[in-house]
Amino acid sequence: MEVRPDDEYNRTLVANVHPRAWVNPQPAPRYNLVVLGAGTAGLVTAAGAAGLGAKVALVERDLLGGDCLNVGCVPSKCVIRSSRVVAELRDAARFGIHAGAAAVDFSAVMARMRRLRAHISAHDSAARFHDLGVDVFLGEGRFTGPDTVAVGGATLRFRRAVIATGARAAYPPIPGLAEAGFLTNETVFSLTERPRSLAVIGAGPIGCELAQAFRRLGSEVVLFHDFPHVLNREDADAAEILQRAFVREAIRLVLDARLTRVTTGAGGKTIAFEAGGAAATVSVDEILVGAGRVPNVDGLGLESVGVAHDRERGVHVDDRLQTTNPRIYAAGDICMSTKFTHAADAAARVVIQNALFLGRKRLSALTIPWCTYTDPEIAHVGMYERDAAARGIPVTTFVVPLADVDRAVVDGEEEGFVKVHVRAGGDAILGATIVARHAGEMLNELTLAIVRKIGLGALASVVHPYPTQAEAIRKAGDAYNRTRLTPLVKRAFAAWLRWRR
Repeated sequence: MEVRPDDEYNRTLVANVHPRAWVNPQPAPRYNLVVLGAGTAGLVTAAGAAGLGAKVALVERDLLGGDCLNVGCVPSKCVIRSSRVVAELRDAARFGIHAGAAAVDFSAVMARMRRLRAHISAHDSAARFHDLGVDVFLGEGRFTGPDTVAVGGATLRFRRAVIATGARAAYPPIPGLAEAGFLTNETVFSLTERPRSLAVIGAGPIGCELAQAFRRLGSEVVLFHDFPHVLNREDADAAEILQRAFVREAIRLVLDARLTRVTTGAGGKTIAFEAGGAAATVSVDEILVGAGRVPNVDGLGLESVGVAHDRERGVHVDDRLQTTNPRIYAAGDICMSTKFTHAADAAARVVIQNALFLGRKRLSALTIPWCTYTDPEIAHVGMYERDAAARGIPVTTFVVPLADVDRAVVDGEEEGFVKVHVRAGGDAILGATIVARHAGEMLNELTLAIVRKIGLGALASVVHPYPTQAEAIRKAGDAYNRTRLTPLVKRAFAAWLRWRR
């Protein structure tokens, strides 16, 4: 197992999450739980079950930690943080600081990422899970019978099993793309030299985050998307703010685009495309594909144990995360449409209760927030207005622009908002979107309110430190409470106060 480049940090990473000298343990006669896949869902399932006293085997063919640690959340946020420093220096004159042009050492940026990833990897290490009482097996795992999994020449017998093999990067069938070569989130973090120019295919969360980061680090970036605006599944007002930010940062946007062919030549990799009724080409050094995820269902022997699956949805599960084989459950990207680390973590907790303790926990009962870590960030929880309309639920929407929030003004971060949808006629929060520099941190208050059924009006009585950008949430609560001041109530108050004078 090798992770490029072969430096001290990546050697530490591999020593933690796929040690070369690892010897698989002697299998127990029978396991309460055999977990296939050691990404977030698999690790949380294994650690949680073992902590409750279960005998657990964890099988991983690649790197423990899965996408999040190795090629997803951790490395991307390291690179994004470095790119934010560049943006802060670029804009420093607005704050009376003349820092001069930032000199980006791309190699050092990536080395920092590898160092921090290696440090964090100890938490997901094979040694740590061994110490937690989990039998860790490195190798290809495959169902071979109604209660058996084969790995590395050994047979593991189980009472219950969990499929948590995750997903991998998808790529569009553009003629010539495979031959030209391209990067995905699984390979881009192995770069040690900055591409002079980069084409990003797909303006979803991954594409937007990395397009902005690489632009700030000095690459010329063109971002292709097959919809009229970036983040087409997001709140349209939120996506519009981010799109304007991209234009200001000189990211070239090619929207409503159809890519027809990729060729290679002396000028690099040339993408032919159609957009706006015209055909054109652009040549770049590298192509980064951020066009979705494909579940890892191949090679698991799912047919032999009656687990229904397909290549788009992955493993089919019910609301308790049970597959079509009642002995076998699944969690994470392999079976869920919300492909986030925190969603996989929450799903693993559902699986533990249902698989081991005859639980009836439902995936649909979870409230899953998410955040796109661009600048500004876009964070969302619950329903969008279009979701409520599709269900026939009337809503009232309260929007607080950050331009009306003192802390955002003094921070120079007025472009954004807090938007909260409540059920019409009351203050039950159905959904919320925040656009702000640290929207992901701000969203938790609204997520808690939805989960604990705290109305928007009640949030107005929560004292927020002044000045903070989270005051926007209190202001939304105030806005709701003002709607309760009907003309009749206002006349009654006026009469009372006249009497009290």
